[in-house]
Amino acid sequence: MEQGWVRNRQSRITALYRLFDVLLIQGILYACLTFFEVPPGKDWLIAGLLASVSFAFIAESVELYRSWRGETYVRILGTVTVAWVAVCIFLILLAFSFNTFSADYKRPAVIAWLVSTLFGLAFWRFCLRQVLFSIRLRGRNTRSAVIIGCTDAGYKLADDLMTNPQLGIHVVGFYDVPEFQDRSARERNCTRFPILGTVDEAVAKGRAGGLDVVFIALPMRAEDLISETLDKFSDTTATVHILPNFFVAKMLHARWHQVGSSSLLSVFDTPIQGFDGWLKRLEDLVLASIILTVISPLMLFVAVAVKLSSPGPIIFKQRRYGLDGRTIYVWKFRSMTVMDDGDEVQQAKIGDQRITAVGRILRRTSLDELPQFFNVLQGTMSIVGPRPHAVAHNEEYRSLVNGYMLRHKVKPGITGLAQIKGFRGETDTLDKMSRRVEYDLEYIRRWSILLDLRIVFLTVYRGFYHKNAY
Repeated sequence: MEQGWVRNRQSRITALYRLFDVLLIQGILYACLTFFEVPPGKDWLIAGLLASVSFAFIAESVELYRSWRGETYVRILGTVTVAWVAVCIFLILLAFSFNTFSADYKRPAVIAWLVSTLFGLAFWRFCLRQVLFSIRLRGRNTRSAVIIGCTDAGYKLADDLMTNPQLGIHVVGFYDVPEFQDRSARERNCTRFPILGTVDEAVAKGRAGGLDVVFIALPMRAEDLISETLDKFSDTTATVHILPNFFVAKMLHARWHQVGSSSLLSVFDTPIQGFDGWLKRLEDLVLASIILTVISPLMLFVAVAVKLSSPGPIIFKQRRYGLDGRTIYVWKFRSMTVMDDGDEVQQAKIGDQRITAVGRILRRTSLDELPQFFNVLQGTMSIVGPRPHAVAHNEEYRSLVNGYMLRHKVKPGITGLAQIKGFRGETDTLDKMSRRVEYDLEYIRRWSILLDLRIVFLTVYRGFYHKNAY
């Protein structure tokens, strides 16, 4: 009864979300005007209305008001930030266009309103999320789910839902498809999840309104059965999801594309394109400019030390693979007596005699990487991304590590997820390289501006010194 109540009133709940956002935007505006002792005149009323309307429009375009039941708060925060920043840019451009952004408009009040509203929109969603989690842990606001297909992927999904009760999705059981049954998986889990019947029985229950969510966990070779099952469930009100258990571990960044009347699902793609691409580029330019300004005296000191310590150039340029596997030149302070860049490149090892005295310090502290901030400004690298390897190493490992070349679907970075997880320095075993690639691909799948900032923070917080850097 309660589940049906939630389902039937979903549109009303979404309407309340929109109303609360409007009230929040307006309320924070008038609170800022009161704080800065600014009379709330006609111009402010227009600004508040424009902000509310444009936010509602942009929020719809980025699907802010969809169900976030199974998503992370980071994703919610990122979407809210994108929507509100777009509103801020629109309002500022409008103000400059009509020459209304003057001293009379009290810029401190404007800045306080725009910044406070972002925090307000994010904070109330965090609070609501915690309240919903608490309610769901008490067994309310939940949705019943069944899984069609006794497969390993289906049982793993059931385990994930059970270990995350705050999502409010309760697995009732499985519906069996004998011809596509994974017998070993079923035997291992026979005492944990009941088998409720066949697909036709699941459809019958769905038609009777007894199912909220249906997960289809059949193998991809069951294409005809999946299609037939989807047709049957189209006569129900259940929410249906497909778990593509063959592709699920291989997808880099899934996205639907439309070509004429044909629908295509991208399997190997990059999340950093379009607006997100512009956003990451802006992040790189801003952070690199600030960092280079701060570290320029240090770089000058390092350059002098390299020049005086041993003969040879100050900057060492080495070919690496960049975005889409295109060759780029990565800059580093020279730390060795040799400058290998051929078909064979020997990685640095403990006690490597090729490393100069100054170079040993630079490599231990990662100061030799500082010139790569110029690569970032140039656009060939990013501050955060998979670390670039020498071309010779790429050619060696691309045939040994599955998915190795997929790490080049984004620009290489000065630091990355693999580095803050401890995979820096020499990759003297295949396992080390495989783990590094796993983290690189995980970064691409999970990419967001917030993840980038977290990686930058942890890189600085944990220091540039690392035992594996030599």
